[in-house]
Order: sequence, then structure tokens, then C-alpha cells
Amino acid sequence: MSGMAHLPEDRAGNGSLAELRRLVIQLGTAMVAAGDAVDLIEGSLGRLVAAYGAAGVQIALLPTSLFIQTGTSDSAHVQFSSRVAPPLRLDQIDGLYRLVRQLERAEFSVSAGLDQLAGIYRRKPAFGWPLRTVGHAVLTAGLVLLIQPTPGGLFAALVLGLFIGVLKLARLPTAALLLPIMASFLIAAAVLGAGGYLHIDNPIRLLVAPLVTFLPGGMLAIATMEIAAGQMVSGASRLVNGFVQLALLAFGIVAGGVLVRAAPADYLDHRVAGFGAWAGWAGVIVFAVGIWLHFCAPLRSLPWILLVLYVAFAGQSVGDVLFDGQISGFFGAVAMTPVVLWVERLPGGPPKLVTFLPAFWLLVPGATGLIGITQIVGNGPGTAARGLSDALITIMSISLGVLTGAAAHRAAHAGARRLSRTLSAADDLTPRG
Repeated sequence: MSGMAHLPEDRAGNGSLAELRRLVIQLGTAMVAAGDAVDLIEGSLGRLVAAYGAAGVQIALLPTSLFIQTGTSDSAHVQFSSRVAPPLRLDQIDGLYRLVRQLERAEFSVSAGLDQLAGIYRRKPAFGWPLRTVGHAVLTAGLVLLIQPTPGGLFAALVLGLFIGVLKLARLPTAALLLPIMASFLIAAAVLGAGGYLHIDNPIRLLVAPLVTFLPGGMLAIATMEIAAGQMVSGASRLVNGFVQLALLAFGIVAGGVLVRAAPADYLDHRVAGFGAWAGWAGVIVFAVGIWLHFCAPLRSLPWILLVLYVAFAGQSVGDVLFDGQISGFFGAVAMTPVVLWVERLPGGPPKLVTFLPAFWLLVPGATGLIGITQIVGNGPGTAARGLSDALITIMSISLGVLTGAAAHRAAHAGARRLSRTLSAADDLTPRG
């Protein structure tokens, strides 16, 4: 909840309270669709309302609903919205958060803000469907270089990624609901069915790579962060939603395996020898280019996305060497989070979610969870219970890494401000002349 100062109903140039309520609801809905945490969204909306001088405003936000109250006692007006916004591309997320920054400073009227937000929803992709489809194949290939670096795996990733990219072109609402299950079913049937003929080693990792954009890794990590921040309802609902998505994807994989009569051993995960250590570092840049093409990220954000991805991968690699691979994501998240928040503060730097989301996909908490749940469904809890525990440990370690990195960044930023004030005060006390 957030309380703010008064905006008259007919304030000239800034719009009425009715317009302000509409703006808050539409912005909050869009920021939830972008994947931001509820407490951070409420903070942004609170600063926005304060910037426009409204008083007695109360905001309550959940992932699928938003309440806003204006006025007090008998004159109070409560508005509720349960609208769910469509998923946003990275260019739309970039435009959304740049708009939020401007509105937090009240740089233009409320009605102009509503118009600009509508324009962000109407914004056409920077690339046509052929390039976006190729982009999905490229990001799949980049991920395979990270988790299954073999010549056969790389070729299969390009083909499978291109296939899923074509499937994602469907715009029918019903198709969008069924697409993740259909995709996992078709990919599993293709990979597990061909495995016996092409001698594909460790097929479960290969079939996870083209499904990475369906994986709720970011959702699960944000859910854990919300729970840690005290947002129990929001965090728990996201956590349940994320695991249901994982379970549906795993169901599609197992159904595809049943269709082609896959052996239980095909569901077991293990590492394979590949191109060598260089493949992972090359895979990061391939993955970044694929993200840029498929999600239409602004070109100016590509160097920053690449920087954050390399920092996350380097941190994860160090953690993998020093500790067990299950908690290596903690070190990747700790390393990348201060960089993400630092980049956002730079003039012209992209909003944090534009660089955060690709890094979540790189650290792949969702992929680990999908492998674990698929093993449980495919082999039974007696032989694969460790898969689920590995998934939970990975998700928790990445979430804890993000919290730790954010805390370190805040402490460093506060320390830098105190040092600057101290030096300024000392300079003022220095005798002149």
C-alpha cells in the first residue's frame, strides 16, 4: 500500500483523478506483464502518484489484479482491474520503463502518458517474422553451446529452434495457451524418436534448449524474491504458476517420449564432452544475438545485454569450479545484479528487465527444473527424486544471488554518496586563498 498527496479532480494540464487512476492501472498491468516484482512496481507507481501531487491514494497490486483508491472517507473512490496484459517484447519493455521514468518526474500530462502507453502496445516489431524466426534458432544454438556443445547438438539446435520459431508466429489466443505443450510434445517426439537412429547423446538437454523461451525461470526467481520481500500472496501465486508451467512442459515431453517408446534412460541427464571450454564463451554471444533478433531488443541495448550475460556466465563458471553446479547460479546472479542496476543508472542505459531477463534465461533455473520434473515423471520418484531437489536448490540459489547482489549494490551506492558528501564538506572547510 502507498499513500500520496492531493491531485484536484480538474487539475489543469495534468488531468483528473479518473485519468490518473486509469494510468496507474494500465502501467501496473503492463509492468506485471513485463515480469517485474510487485513491491518494485508499487514503489514506481507510488513515486508517479506523488509526482502528480495526489493525496490519499492507496494502491494494492497482485499479479492478476490491481486496486486503487483515491479520496478519503465518504468521497473515496475505489477502482479495480483484473486485466492481464499480453507478454511484451524487449523493445516494448524498454519503452515502458523509459515512460515510467518520465512519469515519475511528471515530465508531461497524465493524458499524454496514456497515449504513449497505448503507442507502446501498438509498436510493431523492429524485425519481420523471418528474422525473428531465425533469431529463435540462433538463441537455441547459443544455449546448446552452453549445455550440450557437440556438432550434432548444434545442428539439431538450429533445426529445432527454427521449427519452434515458426510455431510461435501463431497469434490465436487458444493456440498461445496450447503452444508450450504442443511444442514440448513435438520436440520430444522428434529428439527422442531420432535418438535411437542418430545415436544422440544426452537427448534431454538437447530437447530443453529450443523450449527455453517457454521456461518460467525468471518467474520462479522473481517469486522467491517476492516471498523474501514479504509479498506472500504474489510470490506464492507466481511460484505455483511457474511450477504448473514446468509440469505442463514436462507432460508434453513425456507424452512425446511415450509416443516414440523412449527408454527410461533417455530421460536421465549427464554431461557430455564437447568442443571445449571456449564453446560456452562463444555461446554467450550467439545467445545474445539470438535474443536481440527474436525479442527485438533495441540495438543500443545489445552491448549491455552482452556485458550482463558475460558477467553472469563468468560468475556461474567460477561457482561451478569452486562449488557444486547446483549453486553455481548463485555466483552468476551475485555477479550480474550489481552490473544490471549500475547499467540502468547510466544515461541512456536500458531498464533493468531488458538485461535481467536474458540473464535469467542464461542461468536457466527453469531448464534445470524442467529436466528434474521430466526425470521424475519419466522414471518415477524412486529413481529421480533428486531432480526436483536440484531444481529447487538452483532456483533458490539464483534468487538469493539476486537479493545479495542488489543489497551489495545499494550498500556501495550509499557508501559512494556518503563519501561524496564527506569530500564536499571537507572541500568547503578548506581555507581559500
